[in-house]
Amino acid sequence: MPATDNQGSFLNRISIRRNQVVSMDNNHEQELEDLDLFQKHVADRFSDLLQQPPSPSSPSLSSPSLSSSPLLSIAWLRNLLDAFLCCEAEFKAVLVMGRDPAQFAKPPLDRLIPDLLDRGVKALDICNAVTHGLDLVRTWQSLAEIAVTALNQNPITEGHVRRAKKALTSLLTSMAYDDKENNSNNSNSNNHHGKSTERNWSFGRAKKAAAAGGGKWSVARSWSAAKQVQAMSANLVAPRGGEPTGLALPVYIISTVLVFVAWALVAAVPCQERAGLTAHFPVQKNLSWAGPVIGLQEKIGEEWKKKEKKGCCGLLEEVQRMERVSLSLVEFAESFKFPVGEEAAEEVAGMVAEMAEVCRRMEEGLVPLQLQVREVFHRIVRSRAEVLDVLEQVGKLNTPISY
Repeated sequence: MPATDNQGSFLNRISIRRNQVVSMDNNHEQELEDLDLFQKHVADRFSDLLQQPPSPSSPSLSSPSLSSSPLLSIAWLRNLLDAFLCCEAEFKAVLVMGRDPAQFAKPPLDRLIPDLLDRGVKALDICNAVTHGLDLVRTWQSLAEIAVTALNQNPITEGHVRRAKKALTSLLTSMAYDDKENNSNNSNSNNHHGKSTERNWSFGRAKKAAAAGGGKWSVARSWSAAKQVQAMSANLVAPRGGEPTGLALPVYIISTVLVFVAWALVAAVPCQERAGLTAHFPVQKNLSWAGPVIGLQEKIGEEWKKKEKKGCCGLLEEVQRMERVSLSLVEFAESFKFPVGEEAAEEVAGMVAEMAEVCRRMEEGLVPLQLQVREVFHRIVRSRAEVLDVLEQVGKLNTPISY
């Protein structure tokens, strides 16, 4: 998805300003204005995400929300990742472009930057887990498509129903598996790596993954998506008013955005071990962009309480619809008698049409969503490398010269 026009003009303004020779007072004023613009753009993007309609409680093909992007749908997640990529680009411009590297060695950045880098490493594992989860959803799509093909026949025979029931039973069984069980095969397949599997640090293996042409691998059996998100939010504290530099606030903003994105992805997509994910991470309420983020937290939290079970199904809107229709079709299959009555045939045709629509949306959106997750992965890696380069410059500046 293309970045917004606001982002382009914002980055251009910063680029021009950083290269101008102006007084210290003017520099300070411009930094404040850039920070205000950054906060405004974050607020605007998350306000747009908040305005998306909730998932319909009883969706049908005629529901107007199906033509838009309901909360936690594939399209909504793609908008969320697009918002993150735009915010991250603007943040990097505010933090790095034209800065004196010595600022990174001063409080509070000397503490906040390492925390941000560590958060990025944890986010890489979330990206990998979500990518595997989307692979699982694509498997469910394939099973649903088998059922759609079988039940689209006229007349529907016992053989068609038997084939559809087998596929739907496999789909529902897979959805009902415990998170750890669903991912045990991935872990077992890497047991020959020994201790390296038990300590699956994404960034440490990034070069090997890149050489293999991708950025993904299995997580260890003991890995927990919920604990990973909680660890990302552990040191997430809003800056105090008297901080020596104004850069603490943008670091807090992008950290909050990154944690929220990870939290929403884990809630929506099947991921390993999500117990405890319902706990909200704190957000400083008096900031201009905080309202939309908190509003989205509350909406997703409500969806979790209503829908999430002990399994790996997740809150992805299309998966929720797929599960509901699958249960209804299995119920039809168990009571099937040939020939099908006219009323029952119409009812089944409606359910099959809805399942076909869900499969179509998955076919159109899952692969682009996976590519966006990969783009987020590589963006975090690149940004982390750029910040490390700045820290290396700081280290050289602070190294005493030997005579």
